[in-house]
Amino acid sequence: MTRKHTPDDPELAHRLSRRGMLGVAAGASAAALVGTAAAASPATAATGSAEAQASGKGRGRPVLPSGRLGVQLYSLRDKVSTAGFATVFAELERYGYDEVEFAGYTQGSAGPITLAQLKRLARDHGLHPIGSHVGYYDNGNPNAYTFAQNLTKVLDDAEALGLKHIGTASGPFRYGATVDAWKRAAEDFNTYGEAARARGMKFYQHNHAEEFSFATDKPGVRLYDVLLSETDPDYVYLEMDIYWAYSAQFRFGKQVDGTPRPFDPLDYVLKRPHRYPLFHVKDGIRDDSARDGYRMVDVGDGSIDYKRFLSKVTARTHGGRRYHHWQAEHDNPAESYAFARKSSAHLHSLRERCGD
Repeated sequence: MTRKHTPDDPELAHRLSRRGMLGVAAGASAAALVGTAAAASPATAATGSAEAQASGKGRGRPVLPSGRLGVQLYSLRDKVSTAGFATVFAELERYGYDEVEFAGYTQGSAGPITLAQLKRLARDHGLHPIGSHVGYYDNGNPNAYTFAQNLTKVLDDAEALGLKHIGTASGPFRYGATVDAWKRAAEDFNTYGEAARARGMKFYQHNHAEEFSFATDKPGVRLYDVLLSETDPDYVYLEMDIYWAYSAQFRFGKQVDGTPRPFDPLDYVLKRPHRYPLFHVKDGIRDDSARDGYRMVDVGDGSIDYKRFLSKVTARTHGGRRYHHWQAEHDNPAESYAFARKSSAHLHSLRERCGD
């Protein structure tokens, strides 16, 4: 059983508790507004049905909420850069995807494309643009396309695409790895989040493993806890990369001095489900000899129990099964179309008995 740990900083513990209560309160209101799940698209239903029959998992309630499966386009960057968005979107439509998350709005050798064209292409293929990753900062270039350097332009583009979420995969290490450094980064995020909310969007941060490491000045304080406590839950949301969170569980389950500090990534979500509208569904085979504790593989080929993870999260929102969005991803797939096809088929095949 994973032990719960109260941060060594009493003020931080108080802020985390307060943030948790605010998140639950906001979640109750959001769940009431979200409504019931819409019917799956024909492509989604066909993909799920075929895989379910092939795997023998056709009975029971789908674990994956209908209409909520996306893919992070970084996983298909090789195809986007050579074949273009139109070709990639056509393939994703065939595989039963509902959403896409951007990692840039250009397509290399396939030629220039406007945001209006990109938005229309997604719509024409039944894909909903759900979010986008943009850099946090670049102190060496005032014209960098980042939140810190060009916030207005970043939000203008997101608004033009009709995005409801706009975020960054950059870690909050802009000012260092101390508690105060992360408090400063949290203030940056609050600023971006307030500006995004004014336009009807949610600002979010996507984690890697290092966010769960410990502050250099207070080795008993996990930096991710500082981020949660110091960001305003009305302005700043999180996209949990599940693979990297489990890697962090392996790498940072002990403090630098060897003191045990185990944690379960799922617990973070269950305590604050409405701070996590987005997830990266990324899989890995457990390998204790590897630095990260896992070797990344296509979704369904690894050791991470996605049936449990999805089931627990969707149940926690008390009827808000359509609040969360699940983006399949692989940082470096052997063949990106094969990864996208297999990931969709696997996630649609997951079923749980209705009595569970």
